[in-house]
Parts: sequence; C-alpha cells; structure tokens
Amino acid sequence: MPLQEVREGRILVTGASGYIGGRLIPELLARGYHVRAMVRGGAPEYRVRWPQVEVAVADALDDGTEALEKALEGVTAVFYLLHSLYLGPKDFEAADIKAAANFRKAVQRQKVRRVIYLGGLGDIRSSLSSHLRSRMEVAEELKRGQVPVTILRAGIIIGSGSASYEIIQHLVRRLKVIPMPYWAKNRCQPIAVRDVIKYLIGVLEVSKTAGRNFDIGGPNILTYEEMLMILSQTLQKKRYFVHLPFLSIRVFAYLASLLTPVPAPITQCLMESLKNEVVCQEDRIKEYLPFEPLSYKEAIIRALSREEQDKVHTRWSDAYPPAHELAIKLHELKAGPRFSTCYSILTEKSTASLFSSLCNIGGKEGWFENNWLWRMRGMIDRILGGVGTSRGRRSYARLAVNDVIDFWRIEELRKEQRLLLRAEMKLPGKAWLEFNVEEADSLRKLSVVAYFDATGFWGKVYWYSCLPFHHFIFKELLVAIEKRS
Repeated sequence: MPLQEVREGRILVTGASGYIGGRLIPELLARGYHVRAMVRGGAPEYRVRWPQVEVAVADALDDGTEALEKALEGVTAVFYLLHSLYLGPKDFEAADIKAAANFRKAVQRQKVRRVIYLGGLGDIRSSLSSHLRSRMEVAEELKRGQVPVTILRAGIIIGSGSASYEIIQHLVRRLKVIPMPYWAKNRCQPIAVRDVIKYLIGVLEVSKTAGRNFDIGGPNILTYEEMLMILSQTLQKKRYFVHLPFLSIRVFAYLASLLTPVPAPITQCLMESLKNEVVCQEDRIKEYLPFEPLSYKEAIIRALSREEQDKVHTRWSDAYPPAHELAIKLHELKAGPRFSTCYSILTEKSTASLFSSLCNIGGKEGWFENNWLWRMRGMIDRILGGVGTSRGRRSYARLAVNDVIDFWRIEELRKEQRLLLRAEMKLPGKAWLEFNVEEADSLRKLSVVAYFDATGFWGKVYWYSCLPFHHFIFKELLVAIEKRS
C-alpha cells in the first residue's frame, strides 16, 4: 500500500486509552494522519484530550455488535493494541482470543488494508508463560484472516509510566536488600517506549513490512538482576542482592505487588513471563527501519527525567481497573447514593488557592495530617487484591478527568469549583468523594461530601462502621487543605 494512500486514509488505534495507544496517537497526529481512537466508554474527556481525533466507542469482546463495524468503517489501517492482562492470570487468555477473533472478522468485512499488532517476545520452542503464549495466540488468530498483519514482538518496555518500569523502580527505591530468585538470571532485551512508537509508525509507512513478523528490542541483552543493578547505580543507591533459589515467581510477584504501585493481577502476569528468556531471535526490522534504539540505561534516564519534569504522558493506571470507563457515574444512580455525609469550613482564602491546594491530595503529597489512615486503608486494599494508595498520580502539577489519585479516579473536574472522585478500592458498594469551593457572603466555603451506595447487608455494615471516623478524617483534611492553600 503506497505511503500516500496511507496518509490519506484513516488510521484506527485500538486500546487508545492505554499506555502505548495514548502515546501513539499524538505521534500519528504530528505526522499528519487522520486518526480514529477506539475506546470502550464514550467519556467526554477523550474528545477533550484529542480534539483532532474521531472517537469511536466499541468493545472487541462484544459479539455481533454494530459498534465494532462502525469503528472500522472507512479505515485504511489498524493498530491492534488490545489485551486483557488486567483481568489477571485466570481470565485474560480466553478474553484475548475472543477479542482477536471478533476483530479479525470485522476487519475483513470492512475491507481494512492492514493490521499492525504489538505482541510479546518469546522463543516458541520453549515452554512459554501464559502471558507470552497468549500474545502468540492472538497473533496467530489475527493472521487467520485475509488482511495482512504486521506483528512486532517486544519484551520489557521501559518508559515513564510503564508497569514494568514502575515495578523495578519501586523495588530498587524501597528495598535495601533485594531477593534474587533463580529466574533473575534469565536474559531479556528491554526496549524504550519511544523506540516502540518509532517501530509502530515505521512499519505503517513501509509497505514492504505488511504481513511480516519482526522482533524488536534495544541494543542490550541483560539479566533481570543486571537491570535492577543498573537502575540502582543510576539512582546512586547502594543495594544488596541476595540469591534465594527457592523463591517462587508467584510469591515474589505477590510481595512485589505490595511494594510497588502495580496491582497483583498485572504483576503476576508480567512476572510469570520472567521464567522465559525474552531475547530477539532475529533483527530483520533493521533492513526497513535502520535506526539505533536507545540503550537500557538511556531509557531509564529518560524515564526518570520525565518523572522529575512531571511530564508523564500516559501510565499503566490509565487502563486499570479494566473497563473503568464503563463504571456507573454518580449522576447515573437513579435514586442517588443511599448514604452520604458532609463536612465544611469557612475561610478567607481565595477560591484559586483553595482549589489548587485540594488538587494536591494523594500521591507524594499524601493526605496531609491523616495520611497514615489513608495508607493503612490502602494497604488493606492491596492485601485484598485492590489498587491501594501506592498507585499514586500521573502528574503532580496537573489533573484531568480520568486521572487516578491513589485508589480514586477523577470523575468530574470543574476548575476552582468541584472535584469529584470515584473509589476503585475493594468495597461492598460504590463510593465517591466530592470537594466543592463556593462563595459564602464575603468568605469561601470549602466542603467535602462522602457518598456511598451500599451493596446488601455488608455494605450497610461497612458504612456504619466507618461513620464514627468520618468527622476525624474529613474535618482534619479540610483544615489541612485550607492551611496549605
């Protein structure tokens, strides 16, 4: 397919709200492409985030729906970036295959010219982890159709906000003594996220790559232990590596999920793949795209500098929990939430300073005077398999709808007026936290409202057991926000 035809056509990016998709779209726009983003929920923030992009609402897991056909209508090429890893080790494989099969059939009916798929590295001659095996099976499923599929296979992707990077970074930052299981000696070939984006766009623009498979990786082949060592040296942190040959991947993954922002379902799926060596078996991609990828250390330094500059563009949490964009919003509750409680204070501080201060909650700033209570609740949530408070924030200078703040997600944001957070922790019901700044005569009224829509008997028990602590938690939180404004 000639490059001119590609540029004049429409490009569909599936998984647009995810880590790779969210970085790919701006690069395609910068190169003059007409882009359509496919997301599962028609939230207005996507149209605000990408004003030049068509937004199509569709789910590849839905059988026989017109939404997927409509998303593919008039499309020249597709980037297939969907996966169900966030469902956890037990469920993601079947979901991945079902989504790929539905998509393959729809692509063929809509006469799409090309599909580009980002899969995982792994030697098919060895016993692969369920994660890597699923990546291979999805590739084979997509190739069963008549539309040419270009497959890029990558290992660990290093970049600010990537799940793999955040796992290794938090292990190095939080542990002085790092246990090294036997599989830490396995080799891998990490690649910088910016090089992944270069390869994705590169194969789109080189027609000879259609229908072919390529391994992509950085210039360094390292053991997982060496990756941790290089990061500790880069951070100038003295760390001790202790070899524990009998430590299982499952146990290590669970412990790592308690020490890092990345929840257990993702950590377990990613770490199960560490039993395999993920090294490029060939480098044919260089015949078509002969650029020099970043080294592992360069990728690490760039990721760290992005964090220091507070310019993390996308993050693994953008797409976790799965289908969070389909969650019931506060205004969608027909009868409203069953329980609520409100606290407020009056102040002479300006509206702008109050709102700026309350937007600093969570993440590194924590929850001010009551930070230990929120962290305790977050640790309980992590033990139960939830997201916990260590999920942090994507940015500490800016907030946007759909961003996460620890175990909350921003549902609505009205500048200098309202911040509405939806809970994503493990709860016997649905919860929201609403902050408001209003004029009250010559003063400002800063308020917080906690809403809870209980599920059954245990939901009521949960609400009434927490109620005695609300005054202590929320009143002091408001006072701290006002004090720091």
